[in-house]
Amino acid sequence: MPDTPIDLAARRLDPVAVGAALRRMARAPEAPWLHAEVARRMAEKLQLILLQPDAVIDWWSRLGAGAELLAQAYPKARRVLVEPDDTWAARSRERLQRPWWSAQRWTGAAADVMTADASLPPGAGLIWANMMLHAVVDPAALIARWQQLLRIDGFVMFSCLGPGTLRELRTLYERLGWPAPTPGFVDMHDLGDMLVQAGFADPVMDQETLSLRWDNPRALLAELHTLGGNTAPDRARGLRTPRWRARLERELESLAADDGKLALSFEVAYGHAFKAAPRARAGEPTRVSLDDMRAMVRSGAGRAGPPQPLR
Repeated sequence: MPDTPIDLAARRLDPVAVGAALRRMARAPEAPWLHAEVARRMAEKLQLILLQPDAVIDWWSRLGAGAELLAQAYPKARRVLVEPDDTWAARSRERLQRPWWSAQRWTGAAADVMTADASLPPGAGLIWANMMLHAVVDPAALIARWQQLLRIDGFVMFSCLGPGTLRELRTLYERLGWPAPTPGFVDMHDLGDMLVQAGFADPVMDQETLSLRWDNPRALLAELHTLGGNTAPDRARGLRTPRWRARLERELESLAADDGKLALSFEVAYGHAFKAAPRARAGEPTRVSLDDMRAMVRSGAGRAGPPQPLR
């Protein structure tokens, strides 16, 4: 993992606020609609990957809303569900114990649930992380950890919010002289650099911008609250007054399109990369675990690069 500590001021993400938002979101019956939609779009990209992993780590599984999609894509794989804290892990265990869930969505495979700070066995074929990396203070360190957990030729696939997210709202707040309404978001090119620095091979990054629309300011603010709210360190402290809320709703009307709908942009970055076999420098020994050696044999002995996606 990187030796240099993360610059919290530059990252503009308050870990205490993130924890509070996660505890609030854990009380919701389902993951946010946006997370489920992005999971569906990301799962379509799995069709391009030849590798069929026998072990999948689903990072922040319940919030990522991808469990059913992974079960459909890899029905025989063992899945390990990693949750951000004990509250989320307990909710995942409750769901797995329901007969309708186990029968319809986990047939033919075993699932384990653990928190993100628990020790995990290496050797996974896939690490799936949907819509969570933007809520991590040190994404480079987490990416490096993912690389350690994968077997050789295993791959990571993730999505997260990018800098274009809520740009209209940030412009509005800047015009009013208010602190930014969002934390900092990492650019997809920087995420690609983090993958390379962690030892991943052939990272592929892309992004799309989704435009969400609401009938009125109250509906807009209510949905933003379900997505976690503002976790920036320079956000306003304490409760806002009803007068401030009324002004905000009036100002939000300026975002209305010709049809009267209020629109906000959400930039979604997607990334995937493979864990390549280690390459020794001249005169240096190479150490490969027995499990990784078996994976190399299964995927083709002597092949230098990771399996290529279908074109």
